[in-house]
Order: sequence, then structure tokens, then C-alpha cells
Amino acid sequence: MTVRTRADLQALPAYVPGRSITGAIKLASNEVSAGPLPSVVRAVAEAATTMNRYPDTGATELVARLAEKLGVPAEHLAIGCGSVTLCQQIIQATCTEAEQVVFPWRSFEAYPIITQVVGAGQVRVPITAGHALDLDAMAAAITPRTGVVFVCNPNNPTGTAVRTDELERFIDCVPSHVLVVVDEAYKEFVDDPHVPDGVELAKAQWARGRDNVAVLRTFSKAYGLAGLRVGYAVAPPPVAEALRKVYVPFSVNALAQVAALASLDAEDELMTRCRAIVAERTRVRGELLTAGFDVPESQANFVWLPLGELTDAFTEHCLAQKVVVRAFSGDGVRVTVGEPAENDAFLAAAKSFAR
Repeated sequence: MTVRTRADLQALPAYVPGRSITGAIKLASNEVSAGPLPSVVRAVAEAATTMNRYPDTGATELVARLAEKLGVPAEHLAIGCGSVTLCQQIIQATCTEAEQVVFPWRSFEAYPIITQVVGAGQVRVPITAGHALDLDAMAAAITPRTGVVFVCNPNNPTGTAVRTDELERFIDCVPSHVLVVVDEAYKEFVDDPHVPDGVELAKAQWARGRDNVAVLRTFSKAYGLAGLRVGYAVAPPPVAEALRKVYVPFSVNALAQVAALASLDAEDELMTRCRAIVAERTRVRGELLTAGFDVPESQANFVWLPLGELTDAFTEHCLAQKVVVRAFSGDGVRVTVGEPAENDAFLAAAKSFAR
């Protein structure tokens, strides 16, 4: 006799992380190449002497700091192990097998995985020919069964972003029983004033009586803490409370909390680094366009090359040049914007690719 596991998990696709290869430049996972700031490393090292103690499961100090920074009461906040875990908590808190989750596709590859793990149905809405979210099609896909809609903005892996007026019109079309989740993992790299600050947009919606908008953010990307796993949701109090109920106790560890607080202390320095990445993003995209590649405008810390059937060949070519990029077979390649020398190595590889 063998232990029975869920039969539907046989068909569950595995999350594919960016590859790490010794001696190669890794531009596959949207990490910040410069790493955490020295002040953050020092804070974590000092806190390591207390790792025999459980962390504050409510992340009280971090929640208080975020509430002050964002201008919202603490009851609007929930902490999780990066925004991806909060995505799963949201589905767990709002959906059963009777509900469905609507999301754009292609978008964050964890959306279909965590939806299936929870047991909810999934509705994938194709992105546009211009690699942007099709909010009209997403609105049309909502039914009485819909529990959650994810709006990844900027979108991963395409880097495209919806504008404030587009998102406001979309929210106005969404029934009040459906939670709109604006996933802003790359918010700090946005330099277009017409792309909304999701938290400010959500606060305006709440003031209008629309209590079905939530926002996700993370310390993994701009703050350089991908290895420690801490993110947060800003949501109406009943939603935030539900997220806290499905949170695995103590899962955001003590070192992650200390690192997040130290990163907030150094936020001006971190944002200066983000602006440098944005400048490199502009340079990289410009050189790729000049070389004849199709590259949509990105508002994230990566660029998207929609290479279609050439995706795998391009990926292997880059790997032969000791540059690791992230392939989405049959669709395209996502390339993290790294340090200037790393970007130069990628550009040299891309320009030498025979098409």
C-alpha cells in the first residue's frame, strides 16, 4: 500500500528558477547584482547571534515602519515570505475549488502553480501583441465564479506596465466581490509618471468605498534581499486579516525582518542604485533595438526579447558566451539589467547571435 497524494499534482508544472552556473554572469532571476548594502549586512550579522529565538510572527516593528512609510494604518498590512507567498495566501484566503483566479498570460509563472496548489480554477488571459496586459479582455473574463484577479504591474516577464487611467477604468469594471491584486514587485524601477503607485491608487479606491483592491510589494528585488524572503500586502483590513490567518507562523524569519528594517533605513541609497539600473535599462534596450531586436519598453529591472522559436537557440548562444538569461521556451527571453560590465557582456553575446 502506498500513500495517496493528490492526483492533480501529477500535472503541476514546476517553478523554474533562473540558472546559476559557476563562472558565468547570471542575468536570469531579476536580482540586483550589487547585493544588499553594507549597512544591511552588518545589521543581519549582529542579529545572527539571536537566531536561537523565534522571530516575531507578526513582524510588529516592520509593520509599524511600513505603515508610517505608506501612510496607512497597521491593520491594512500583512507580511509574507516574499510577494509570491502572499499571492498564495491571497488565493487561500479568498478561493475554494468553486472559485476561479484570473490572470494575464504570459505573466508571473507562479500564478498558475499556486492557483492549482490551492485547488481553485484558473483563467489565463492572453497579453496583447504589444506584450502588454489586455485589461479589457481580463474584465471580460470575470464571471460570478471569479474570486481574484492578478494585475502584474510592471508585468513579469515582459516589463510592460499599465497606466493609471487604464487601471482605474479596469477596477471600475470589476464586481465588488472580486479582489483586484496589483502585484508591484518591480515598483521601484518605474520611471514613467503615468504608471500608478498601487498603494496610492488603492487608498483612493478605498476612499470611494471600493474595498476590493490590494497591493503586493517585496524586498527581494530593489532592496537586494531575494535570499531572505520578505514581502508585504497592503489591503483593506478584512483582507489583510484573512492573509494573517493563513500565514504560516514564524515563516518570515528574524534576520529577514532585521534586513528589511535596515533597508528602509538606507532607502535613499537604495533608490539611487535603482535609478542607475533604470539608466542601464535604457542603454541596454537602445542597443538591442539598434541591433534589430524587438524589445518592448520596460518599467522593471529587466528587458524582454520576444524571440519565439529562436528562444532556446538564443539562450544557448548566450550561455556559450558565459551569460545566463531566462528562457521561456517558444515565447522569449528575459534578461536582468545588471552592472554595466555584465550588461556589456550580454550585449556582445546578443549582437553576435546569428538570426
